[in-house]
Amino acid sequence: MSEGTRPIDPNQARALRVLVLTGYGLNCEAETAACFQALGVQVDLRHIADALDGGPELLAPYRLLAFVGGFSFGDHIASGRVLANRLRYRMGDRLQRFVGDGGPCLGICNGFQTLVKLGLLPGGEAGALRQSVTLTNNDRLGYWDAWVRLTVDAASPCVFTRGLEGVALELPSRHGEGKLVFADPAQRAALEAAHQVPLRYADASGRPTESWPDNPDGSPGGAAGLCDPSGRIFGLMPHPEAYLYPENHPRWIAQREAGCLPETGLGLQLLANGVRAALAG
Repeated sequence: MSEGTRPIDPNQARALRVLVLTGYGLNCEAETAACFQALGVQVDLRHIADALDGGPELLAPYRLLAFVGGFSFGDHIASGRVLANRLRYRMGDRLQRFVGDGGPCLGICNGFQTLVKLGLLPGGEAGALRQSVTLTNNDRLGYWDAWVRLTVDAASPCVFTRGLEGVALELPSRHGEGKLVFADPAQRAALEAAHQVPLRYADASGRPTESWPDNPDGSPGGAAGLCDPSGRIFGLMPHPEAYLYPENHPRWIAQREAGCLPETGLGLQLLANGVRAALAG
């Protein structure tokens, strides 16, 4: 049995605490918390202001950290920029200690933008919080809200996508600044060679695509997410927390009639992988 399909021990789950940061324009904390609660773990919702004022042991009780979607600080300057700067200068040392100890981090949409601009993604520089890639305006039409097809890189170290290889994965995508821009072709080649692009937008045949609307933002190679070299820090533009129940899918009735309705929302499976990784240590 692969790690991505191993059942979560409810007794272990009850002892695990997840921190979900919210406030200042973020708006997906309730859905994200509901997913983790459905997995049986303890979830603390904490306003960013309280976290920034927390002591040196703020993150010590937690085994997983989630940065949620929304519009932090109104997306002023650029999506995730202001929040990333506050985190870098007010609690950067605590974040580095958390990830250095192997704590998994998940960034969804604005959370992904924040992790990129904070420098935790794509990572690789020990002791440094230095931005090396960015997420910028979509190529077409600005903000775009639609479900997208995704394909998973089976060779990626990403702990969140394990067991989802070959799955017909679809998630809602809703953003205006999701185009991944690399520093240069060499950086892109290195990250792809290291399989740090675990998730890509796909066309109807399941192949990665750069074509709109299957790829809503124009990211090269269809990149929809990034992980760090350890695979324990993961950010993605689509919203797994919005696919908690099978009935969240816009075609759930057709799936039921075709006999392919999943037992749980596929987004929940992605978060469950993060919980498994946190429990495994």
